[in-house]
Amino acid sequence: MMFTNPEMGMIQLAGFIVIVLLGFPIAFTLVAMGVFFGYYAMGDRIFDLLVTNTYDVMSNDVLTAVPLFLFMGYVVERANILDRLFYSLQMSARRIPGSLAVATLITCALFATATGIVGAVVTLMGLLAFPAMLRAGYDTKLAAGVVCAGGCLGIMIPPSVLLILYGATTSVSVVKLYAAAFLPGFLLAGLYVAYVVVRALLNPNLCPRPKEFDRHIPMGEILHALATSFFPLAVLILAVLGAILLGLATPSEAAAVGALGSVILAAAYKSLTFERLKEAVYLTARASAMVCFLFIGSWTFSSVFSYLGGHEVIEHWVTTMKLSPTVFLILAQFIIFLLGWPLEWTEIIIIFVPIFLPIVKLFHIDPVIFGILVALNIQTSFNTPPMAMAAYYLKGVAPPQVKLNDIFAGALPFVFLVFLTMAVVYVFPGIALWLPQQLYR
Repeated sequence: MMFTNPEMGMIQLAGFIVIVLLGFPIAFTLVAMGVFFGYYAMGDRIFDLLVTNTYDVMSNDVLTAVPLFLFMGYVVERANILDRLFYSLQMSARRIPGSLAVATLITCALFATATGIVGAVVTLMGLLAFPAMLRAGYDTKLAAGVVCAGGCLGIMIPPSVLLILYGATTSVSVVKLYAAAFLPGFLLAGLYVAYVVVRALLNPNLCPRPKEFDRHIPMGEILHALATSFFPLAVLILAVLGAILLGLATPSEAAAVGALGSVILAAAYKSLTFERLKEAVYLTARASAMVCFLFIGSWTFSSVFSYLGGHEVIEHWVTTMKLSPTVFLILAQFIIFLLGWPLEWTEIIIIFVPIFLPIVKLFHIDPVIFGILVALNIQTSFNTPPMAMAAYYLKGVAPPQVKLNDIFAGALPFVFLVFLTMAVVYVFPGIALWLPQQLYR
């Protein structure tokens, strides 16, 4: 039986989804499917395309920032400053309702910005902040939701690896994406803090004040604690982000400075050992290799899919539905929300965003706004049952009496806050576009 090329393209896409759901490695599945269907469509030229894509990935200047930011994150994670940071923020926020939860969210925002590694932030805060909140008498659901939601902020807040991959995939300036993500990211963090404070005001029993901070704490003690924990990390992050946003350095150059700064910071805290450095290098190499293989497979798969006419079928299907830009955007974000259950965010960005991008342009939607909405949306996949990975990270380190359902229930209100932020950004796009417009006229 003969198939037309567009039909083969749709069979290629359907086959990929089925094989991935069966548990096969995604990167190698992409390569295999691309080569198999590419040989059908192009013959031997598919092997030239595979080699070319491999070279393009390895020589991509934007992607150079990925291993450098990952290395920075892994070194900072092992610099043993999280406990100091959390303690100093507890003292600073002690008079705010729900002070422990507020300190946890601020710590998560800062630490997630420095690392960008969701699993690491949730796990570390699950070991440090979660038991502290439980000992203080905090509601288990609220405490769990704070840790899970706060630990995912690094997906959105620059220097986000997700935005680097989105920029490399869509040819959108990473610098503009960073500038666009800045205000929405901190808007989301601010909504988290406001939610906790309001809950604490309405029901103080949910968030009792820790007794160890009832004493008078001299301002000098607070400033010393902040100076030795908060400010060094904040200076490192602001130096990296400032160099990128002000055009003083490319993301790759700033990432290199950040990687060096993280090593100096770890040495200053006397936590830089050969074993920790070796572990950070190994984890960086492993994660970077995964990203590179995903890009090679995705670009090969997408090239063959487009050659067969698969993009045209999807575009024609969407246009015949006569959707408005708003309805299309809601539909696209809903699909990405569903994809977040079985897939990692890297696969969504590298594989499925290129399928949406031609249709995004067709509806005259700014790809920067689309990218910010995708970055916000992907955070929900970490906190939405049944595949809420942040909940499983926390459960792995939580006390035995903490139930997984309690963690799920605690995280859901924060998922709704993400949806609220997405709606606000779409209705008022200036929240995302104002800073890039001011910096890059």
